[in-house]
Amino acid sequence: MATYLITGGAGFIGSNIVAELVRRGQRVRVLDNFATGKRENIAPFPSQVDLIEGDLRHPETVRQAVEGVEYVLHQGALPSVQRSIEDPLTTNEVNARGTLNLLIAARDAGVKRVVYASSSSIYGDSPTHMSWTDSAGLPKIETMKPAPKSPYAASKLAGEHYCQVFHQVYGLETVCLRYFNVFGPNQDPTSEYAAVIPRFITAMLRGERPVIYGDGLQSRDFTPVVNVVEANLLAVDAEGAAGEVFNVACGKRYNLLELVEALNRILDTSLTPIHAPPRPGDVRHSQADVSKAERMLGYRVEVAFGEGLERAVEWYESHL
Repeated sequence: MATYLITGGAGFIGSNIVAELVRRGQRVRVLDNFATGKRENIAPFPSQVDLIEGDLRHPETVRQAVEGVEYVLHQGALPSVQRSIEDPLTTNEVNARGTLNLLIAARDAGVKRVVYASSSSIYGDSPTHMSWTDSAGLPKIETMKPAPKSPYAASKLAGEHYCQVFHQVYGLETVCLRYFNVFGPNQDPTSEYAAVIPRFITAMLRGERPVIYGDGLQSRDFTPVVNVVEANLLAVDAEGAAGEVFNVACGKRYNLLELVEALNRILDTSLTPIHAPPRPGDVRHSQADVSKAERMLGYRVEVAFGEGLERAVEWYESHL
């Protein structure tokens, strides 16, 4: 039995990791300031989770959180491209400086390995010659040159660089996982910065037409959260993975019009989307090559997009 710290453990992805670790009988500690996380996400585990309520920006709190911990799954961050465009300073403070605080504390505490939640947003629309309708440069491979288009993407890339430097300079084992458009249970649909799938599902469950920013042909490698949970746990002890970066996704892409069609089929509705102007900072197309994760982590897609969408609809139906 090992002791795990999940930063942002009351958030969407973090709480799903917490649930799986509890199911596996591991010791679990959560650090969360509840800026975006929700207490109800970890409420089912009152006796199995050691909760530290605090902020990644406070070094002493972070030091307390890593004390006696063997593995850190660093999910804590201030998400959303749009939020970062409106408030780049806070995004940097939480995502970049907060990650640096965590790495220093993990190094000093003798943590065995830190798994860092990065983002596919760091790729941007690489290569830079791509047009708005072009899908060249896909799938995204870890060796591609990053081209972040938002402060959020830049902050996540900074966290990656810090992880790799701490491995190279201090010998702290770090693994970076680049998530691609994760969705599933516990994802908040009510925030003004909510991701597209929870927004679409909850709107369509109310009989409302979903809002698409742009023409709807922008595509994403939508990834059910169960795959991301498994990737994190594989990354904890995979040999040869320290210092590496891995894509975590399904390896396929769907545009937003196809997403609406799929939800109409599941919900037995015929709602058409409302189109609004495109938003700055949004990437046009995103799709992952996951062969490196398959080869080095033993990663496999456990739940594909269609099944994950059905599970998500079921969850939102029971929680609205």
